[in-house]
Amino acid sequence: MYFRLKSFIQHPFFKDSRVQLALWIIILPIIAWLKYSLGRCGRPANNFEIFRQVFWHTYHQLPLYIHYPNEYTDQNHYGVFFSMVVAPFAMVPRLLGLILWLSANGAFVYFAVKKLKLNKQTFLYWFCANELLTALYMQQFNVAIAACIIIAFAFVEDGKDQWATFFILLGGFVKIYSFGAFAFFLFSRKKGKFVVSAIIWSALFFVLPMLISSPHYVIDQYLGWIQDLSDKNNLNQFSAYTNISLLGMVRKISRCTTYSDLYLIAMGLVIFAAPLLRFSQYKQVAFRRFILSSVLMFVVLFSTGSESSGYIIALLGVAIWYASASWERSKWDVGLMIFAFVLTSLSSTDLFPHFVRAEIIRPYALKALPCILIWFKLSYELLTKDFRKTELSENQRPINS
Repeated sequence: MYFRLKSFIQHPFFKDSRVQLALWIIILPIIAWLKYSLGRCGRPANNFEIFRQVFWHTYHQLPLYIHYPNEYTDQNHYGVFFSMVVAPFAMVPRLLGLILWLSANGAFVYFAVKKLKLNKQTFLYWFCANELLTALYMQQFNVAIAACIIIAFAFVEDGKDQWATFFILLGGFVKIYSFGAFAFFLFSRKKGKFVVSAIIWSALFFVLPMLISSPHYVIDQYLGWIQDLSDKNNLNQFSAYTNISLLGMVRKISRCTTYSDLYLIAMGLVIFAAPLLRFSQYKQVAFRRFILSSVLMFVVLFSTGSESSGYIIALLGVAIWYASASWERSKWDVGLMIFAFVLTSLSSTDLFPHFVRAEIIRPYALKALPCILIWFKLSYELLTKDFRKTELSENQRPINS
């Protein structure tokens, strides 16, 4: 039975990245149509509607960070620059905009992963497929955030720092997670160009929304965004649907309200930053890819705003960690990957009984647990492995996909 399953999985069909892209092209319009159909029955594609209205509210110079119950539930928490990102999808009919939105996000992360040029590239696509579809079904921009971080790393690798900073700031001006990719500055071979490009893109993205509104309005909304993020952080502490993170798991299990998350964040920053002092390892591509993995997991695990559909970011980090090792993975590593796939990726689906999801996994943020364990193991490997001894050149590595 094992060998039959192994033979089935190793079929060329599953190793062809074009198959994965074709499946996404087919399934994304189906998701869009389902969301649109449900919307006509009184259950709208709520997140996409919020995103569309960011553009129109900016255009009409209306406050971005208040509730509009006649338009959608919840409220916007993205920066005013998002009005320019979502503009092409907001100015067309809703169904077409939704199809284009999902397709653009899916294609973006597909090509970002492809640009990494990993040998086990199709493994990443299949391993993260369910989490990706979950995020896309919720119309989430987290898919694009993951892509921004990954493609920024790839451009630093290629020496194209102006494009690396473009994507870091493109994501960061919408959702601050992308700013974690500034860690790749240390790997840049053109640090002066990196800094200058970051300044230019920052200035451009800051003023761009003024083209459809006004300078006073944009500045006022940026100040409102800062206040909104602070308020949202307070609301997230014990929310059942957010703070699905290391911070949230500790707080929800302990039920303690007397400590500050800053202590855990400071601990996390020390663990994250310590490997960056191993300058002798910077020349090893596996080491740099491990740092990419660490960034993808860190920004989710140490944010109170982390939600279930945002785990496409962390799970891509998990997959890149596993695929980037230049040594043979142990059974423990395989076990961790299975644990991550089952608990992180599948726990939000109907494969898990509703009682388990509602009474065990969600109240204690257990979706984060596998990624937490893997992030600590990754950090240990970054601190202790000599990547110079274990890494093979790209030409020597066996091609697995």
